[in-house]
Amino acid sequence: MKTIGRSLLIVLDGAGIGELPDAAEFGDEGASTIPHVASSVGGLSLPNLEKMGLGAIAPIAGVSPKGTAGGYGKMEEQSAGKDTTTGHWEIAGLILEKEFPTYPQGFPAEIIDVFSQKIGRGVIGNYPASGTAIIEELGQEHMETGKPIVYTSADSVFQVAAHEEIIPVEELYRYCKIAREILTGEHAVARVIARPFVGKPGAFVRTKRRRDFSLPPPSATILDILAESGFEVMAVGKIDDIFAGKGITQSIHVVNNRETIDGVLKFMTGGERGLIFANLVEFDMNYGHRNDPAGFARALEDFDKWLMEILKAMTDEDLLIITADHGCDPTAPGTDHTREYVPLLAYYPGLNKRVNLGIRQSFADIAATLAKIFGVRGTGNGEEFATLLEV
Repeated sequence: MKTIGRSLLIVLDGAGIGELPDAAEFGDEGASTIPHVASSVGGLSLPNLEKMGLGAIAPIAGVSPKGTAGGYGKMEEQSAGKDTTTGHWEIAGLILEKEFPTYPQGFPAEIIDVFSQKIGRGVIGNYPASGTAIIEELGQEHMETGKPIVYTSADSVFQVAAHEEIIPVEELYRYCKIAREILTGEHAVARVIARPFVGKPGAFVRTKRRRDFSLPPPSATILDILAESGFEVMAVGKIDDIFAGKGITQSIHVVNNRETIDGVLKFMTGGERGLIFANLVEFDMNYGHRNDPAGFARALEDFDKWLMEILKAMTDEDLLIITADHGCDPTAPGTDHTREYVPLLAYYPGLNKRVNLGIRQSFADIAATLAKIFGVRGTGNGEEFATLLEV
């Protein structure tokens, strides 16, 4: 058996790999993010992911099914929903039986009126929209009136957009904290998101100072258990926001894929025992939601190149796990997340064979595997695959 002292868990946000059996109930019949992206561009070049077995999970144009070294499979989501928070929480061992509330008609007056009263000004918007589209539609009115733009999406989110010269970023964050306090009980949305932007009408650009204010997980996740057991839990990307800081001992908060890889590499130089947990948000945010399969393809190929830097930096006691949190098929109708299986790839130095991890019944199998390799109690959900990997 292989001894593991550190696990690198990388989530490719939105990179699903085929419709789940219940996809039609979510309006996502036929969704298949990575395979459809590959087909749309005539094939992908992903030599490192191919070696780990990505092409053996599903047919992907340009990617051979004959991986040579790695564990491969796919995971089914047990939680109700297809959003970022639900997916990450299940990866960490928490399965939700009830979906977070969504607002396809906008938020009710009982929410908006209280929010407006508490921030001392009215709002504009209050309907589902693309974040880039709504600032183009309402940005000039926002600048003229000083009223923040409130909007939502198919996800359980309350988003507040404001021009940094009209409402300073720290003030925008304060508004979002107020919204987070209001949105409880039946209106407990998964995330309140601050969306600052700059520029002039016709040329508005969202800035990197986005911030998410998430509900805290209602019970212990594998992050809490590892931290309480003396292991480091090192978060990169938006992981700290998704878990509201719970169970995280160190954090590097960044918003693009390259910076996230750099954060992972930085933590790897420290040599601490524990978990490095990273989210690469651009697949979802920049390409899935914007129906841009070509951009999604480029991002996958970039990640594959950068992956070699991580593989070279790994030690003999490292385990790498690559997965996703949901689908976001850029070729599907609409701009929403899609209810899909997610890929599961696992590798450690010295693993020189293919290991079929099969179809896992829950994302929580990752949490169970982490509990097994670190010798800590589990969350009670999921089945470990460490034994299949001989770790």
